[in-house]
Amino acid sequence: MIASNASIRSLFLDGPTGRLEALLNAGADNASHAAVVCHPHPLFGGTLHNKVVFHTMKALNSFGFPVLRFNFRGTGLSQGEHDQGNGEVDDVRAALDWLDAEYHLPLVFAGFSFGAAVGLRAACADARVRAVIGVGTPIGPVVADSEVPRTYTFEFLQECMKPKLFVSGARDQFGPRAKLEALVASAPEPKKLVMTEGADHFFEGRLRELREAIETWIRERVIA
Repeated sequence: MIASNASIRSLFLDGPTGRLEALLNAGADNASHAAVVCHPHPLFGGTLHNKVVFHTMKALNSFGFPVLRFNFRGTGLSQGEHDQGNGEVDDVRAALDWLDAEYHLPLVFAGFSFGAAVGLRAACADARVRAVIGVGTPIGPVVADSEVPRTYTFEFLQECMKPKLFVSGARDQFGPRAKLEALVASAPEPKKLVMTEGADHFFEGRLRELREAIETWIRERVIA
């Protein structure tokens, strides 16, 4: 573990197929929760340094939560090979295990795009996770090209009783509004859907609104 400055640490987690590169933004001494944020599709440039991931981290860190970001297998300095979203669920479990062992605090999960599709599956089934956030949740099937088809299914959400926040752009090309509204409607309470007007999948020009949506929800549903 190497400290880069007083508030952020670079480290490696023990993952299912080798080490996973990670960054930890330190929290307050009296933190009430710890959080993990997962990045978008690694085959399309997604890493822990993604702008949406960064702003999601900042929103959670503003409450004093220590926040862990990591690179999925085969991304950056993380070992292993991309597994089409299957083995990546176990990568998320490894991150949750590390946070739990390090802090012994209730956990909050957040994921963007591919990170939401993969991470929500792990987080909803984990009793240590008290609240979940899907940012730019991709509604399948999504096919970006003929070589990398991506189909995401969310049946598991129908049994997810945790507080759930979904934040997406009203012009999200990977999560059409009507389909996302139907998905959220099928999930049990408590839940909230925030559609950011004018925003696309990557929240270009709307990152402030994304952070505000997350901060408002955390304030009302998680630490209230």
